[in-house]
Amino acid sequence: MIRVLLADDHALVRDGLRAVLSREADIEVVGEAADGRDALAVAERARPDVAVLDLSMPLLNGLDVARQLAARERGPRTILITMYGDDRYVLSALRAGVRGYVLKKQAAADLVRAIREVAAGHVYLSPGVGATVAGAIRDGAPPAEERLTPREREVLQLVAEGKTTKEIAGLLGVSVKTADAHRTHLMQKLDIHDIAGLTRFAIRLGLIQG
Repeated sequence: MIRVLLADDHALVRDGLRAVLSREADIEVVGEAADGRDALAVAERARPDVAVLDLSMPLLNGLDVARQLAARERGPRTILITMYGDDRYVLSALRAGVRGYVLKKQAAADLVRAIREVAAGHVYLSPGVGATVAGAIRDGAPPAEERLTPREREVLQLVAEGKTTKEIAGLLGVSVKTADAHRTHLMQKLDIHDIAGLTRFAIRLGLIQG
């Protein structure tokens, strides 16, 4: 039996995916989460074999959830579900340790196969994504977000979501002074000095939805 975690901030999407998976005798949904931080907690409790993650989730996006799960001993293999199929997103996902990349327009048809392939130790990419990856590798251009550390990506997403410095400090478990220093350093590193600019950058990276 393949144990699966579903993480998506839209309850209707989770319901739909659960309905698809419930028809499969070898797949069991053992946990659900509505944001990235909750996904990490549920994964710790439920111990799934595969975590199916939406890319754009509140508080912590699916890509950074995948990074943290990949760093855990015996963490689940991860599948990212997203509307973004261009090279920077796909390559970032693979570099983050994602083992499956499923486009939302093909999610229902692809997901069962992706779960089985990933659970068996293989990499699964939605049809059409493979050519994109090959082209990006040939071009050799690293995605823009690789300039940022995992903590900087977390801060960027939370700032773009409108969180105050105090709220960011609470979510990250640091002092308000440290959270403010993170935000200042992020702005200096990106040479973006206003919240609107950081928000636009986060949208371009797919960390939040526009």
